[in-house]
Amino acid sequence: MKRGIILEIDLNKLRSNLGYIKRKVGRRKIIAVVKADAYGHGAIEISRTLEKEGVSFFGVAYLSEAIDLRENGIKSPIIVFFDSDISDDIIKYSLIPVINSIRTAKEISKLSRRFNKDIPVHINIDTGMGRMGIRYDTFNRDFEKIVSLPGIRITGIMSHFSDADLSDHSVAINQLQRFQKALTFLHSKGITAMAHMANSAAVINLPETYLDAVRPGILLYGVSPCPSDYENPVMEAKSSIIDIRRLKKGTPVSYGRTYITQRNSLIGLIPGGYADGIMRAISNRGCVLVRGRPAQVVGRICMDLTMIDLTDVRDARVGDEVVLMGVQGSSRITPDDLARWAGTISYEILTTLGNSGRRIYRGL
Repeated sequence: MKRGIILEIDLNKLRSNLGYIKRKVGRRKIIAVVKADAYGHGAIEISRTLEKEGVSFFGVAYLSEAIDLRENGIKSPIIVFFDSDISDDIIKYSLIPVINSIRTAKEISKLSRRFNKDIPVHINIDTGMGRMGIRYDTFNRDFEKIVSLPGIRITGIMSHFSDADLSDHSVAINQLQRFQKALTFLHSKGITAMAHMANSAAVINLPETYLDAVRPGILLYGVSPCPSDYENPVMEAKSSIIDIRRLKKGTPVSYGRTYITQRNSLIGLIPGGYADGIMRAISNRGCVLVRGRPAQVVGRICMDLTMIDLTDVRDARVGDEVVLMGVQGSSRITPDDLARWAGTISYEILTTLGNSGRRIYRGL
């Protein structure tokens, strides 16, 4: 018996999603965000595919992610968003660090002097996210400190929206105005770096934020972070039935007796649990697809097993395919469905499943 979940990653859908973004943003550059192992889809194969499709840049969170891309043959420019690790590898692998603080700028300058080589950087301006970046209200002063440091070549300016996915865009527009004010200041100083701010939600909702480049993440993987007609998930998650048990009415199922059969029931077992990315929070709430029909998840999801009610799918057999996320027949379970059942967001669903299951790539 093989445990766990099989993830089918459809690279043709990835290409289609990139095409959708290109049609939205026109000739702007695309920074493909492939952090967190490409949101659980596998950063190497995803990046190889996107590079062949002509994306301009890749964006990752950590230096180690960028190194992994380089060592697996990715040649395109890579922007490293978080600046906690300024090391020789930035030079060795020709990476673009993001400056989020004066401290980091000084470390990059020191690295530049040691190698006697200018380092291209992007500067992150905190326009309201409150997380990382040079604060917008001290930016003019801090910029003068940064630009005075030798060896730093500013090639990009960025910021990040806190809630471009909301129907009320007033906060996002306020952030954009702060960013544009900073850009005006930079232009007055002769700096004409690539400006980028639009995330996936902004690509869908806010064309005025496209600027020089856009930075899509989850939209590349076919999931919309905000209400939208566009949906084309790249990932499907599948398993199979390993056993079917006949239980009488009134029989408890799994730990804690949280589910008691309300009728004589057929209960199927799936060889995967929360250790395999099936979130425990969907216990007694979610469903899967078997033979194109929904089957309720019953009882608490275990570390290694998940139980489903097959009473209304009486033709189900051991070995049948189980779709946890994806399409089967005319039925569909989306990442947003799983997120709703689990009380979370689709990002967590994709990364949790993606970092637990075995991937099979279609459309290589």
